[in-house]
Amino acid sequence: MLRNASVLIIDDEEIMREILQVLLEREGCQVSLAASGEEGLALARSQPFDVAIVDVMMPGIGGIETLDELRKLDGDLPVILITAFASVENAIAAMKRGAFDYVTKPFKNEEVLVVVRNAAERRRLMTENRTLRESLRAQGHGFSEIIGHSQRMQQVFDLISQAAPSRTTILVEGESGTGKELAARALHANSTRADRPFVTVNSGSLPPDLLESNLFGHVKGAFTGAVAPKKGLFELADKGTIFFDEIGSVPVETQAKLLRVMQEREFMRLGGVDTVKVDVRIIAATNVDLKGMVADGRFREDLYYRLHVIKVELPTLRERREDIRLLAQHFLEKYGPENGKPHLELTPDALDVLEQYDWPGNVRELENVIERAVVLVTGDRIGVELVPDAVRTSRPFQIPQFVMPPEGISFKEVTAAFEIQLIERTLVAAGGVQRRAAEMLRIKPTTLNEMIKRHEIRPRRKRGAGAVMTDRRGA
Repeated sequence: MLRNASVLIIDDEEIMREILQVLLEREGCQVSLAASGEEGLALARSQPFDVAIVDVMMPGIGGIETLDELRKLDGDLPVILITAFASVENAIAAMKRGAFDYVTKPFKNEEVLVVVRNAAERRRLMTENRTLRESLRAQGHGFSEIIGHSQRMQQVFDLISQAAPSRTTILVEGESGTGKELAARALHANSTRADRPFVTVNSGSLPPDLLESNLFGHVKGAFTGAVAPKKGLFELADKGTIFFDEIGSVPVETQAKLLRVMQEREFMRLGGVDTVKVDVRIIAATNVDLKGMVADGRFREDLYYRLHVIKVELPTLRERREDIRLLAQHFLEKYGPENGKPHLELTPDALDVLEQYDWPGNVRELENVIERAVVLVTGDRIGVELVPDAVRTSRPFQIPQFVMPPEGISFKEVTAAFEIQLIERTLVAAGGVQRRAAEMLRIKPTTLNEMIKRHEIRPRRKRGAGAVMTDRRGA
C-alpha cells in the first residue's frame, strides 16, 4: 500500500528524520527530508507529495504554521503531526485546522506505519476521485447521463455518434437497468431532431385497445367515453422521435399497425377514416430476445427486421467493471448535494466490494445502492457497513459437495448430469433467454446452443412464464 508513496518529513531533529526515513523506505516509500518548516515548504512548492509528516515543536516556522502553509499549497495533502505527549492538545487543535492525524513521542514503528498507510490511501482515493470527476466533466459527448470510459462503452458512444444524425430506425438491446432509455435520449439529442419532441411509449403497460388509442389517437365517438377527438403519441412526436420501451411487450395485433406506420409514415385514428401523415424517427428497446420471440410466433418477423436496421447493444455492468468507480462517483455527485452532503467519498474497502459484485440489476441497482448510502451516512466517508447485505455478503459460486460411493462412479455420467442441471437452472434464472444464460455461464451463445443440442435439452412452456429448458430424456 505504501510502495512508491512520496513522503515529506519535516523535523528539526536529525535522529528523528533518520528513524522515519529508514522505517518508510523499508516499506517502499520515496522519502524527502527537511530540517525546518521553511525548507519543507520549499520542497512542497517544487514537487507534489502523497503524505507529509511534520514535527509540532520546531524553531522558526513551527509545525502548526507549516501545516497551514502546506494546506494552502495542496488542500488535499494529508499532514501527520509528530508531537510530545505534553503537546497533544496542540495536535488535536491542529486536526481541527485540517491535519490528518498525529502520533506522540516516543512512538512505536507499527503505529507510525498504520497512520502513514491510512494517509497514503486517503491521498490515493482523493486523487482518484478527482480524476473521476474530471473524467465526468470531460465526457461531454452530449450523451446525457450515460457514463463510462471502458472500451465497451466507447464503442457504444461511437455507434451512437454515427447513427444519431440519420432517420434510420434503431433497436437498443440490453438487460434491465443498463440505460436503454438514456441511450435512446442520446440518439435523439445528437440528431437533427434534437429540438423536436422525444416521446416515450411504455409498450407493456396498457391493454391493446388503450395502447392503440394512445399511439394513434381517436375521433369523437370512437368508443364509449370518447367525447372529444384526441391526438395520439405519433402525432405528438411529429418531426421528432418516438421511443418504444420494451417493444417485445407490444401485442401482436398492434404490431401490424405499427409496421404500417413505419413503412408508410401514416396511420388512421381509431374510429376515423382520414389518413394522418407523420415524420417520426422510431427507436425501440428490448431486454428480451426478439429473434427468439419471432421463432415462437410472438413477434412479427417483418417488424423485427424493420426495427433491426441498426442495433445498439448495451453491455451489462459486470462486463464493464472498470466503469463502476466512475459511475459511483457520478451518483455521489448526483445525490450528495441533494441531501446536503456535497463532499462524500467511498472508502477503498467499499469500492472493492462494489467492484466484486455482479450487479444483476446493472447500473440502476448501483444507483440505488449509492443513493441509499448517501441518505444513511453521517460523515463524509461511505464505508462497507453502508453497503447492503446482499451486495456485501455475495459469495462466489461453490461446487456442490458429494460423497464418493465405494463402488466408484462414472466420471462421464456425473459431468454430463451436472452440465444438464447447470444449463437448466441457468436458463430458468435467465428467463429462458439463451444469450443471457450464456453471459451468466461466461461462454459464447453458440457454445451454449451446442451443449443444449448435445444433451437434447428442449424448451418446456409454463403458463405465465418464459421458456424452461428440459432434458428430453427425462421429460
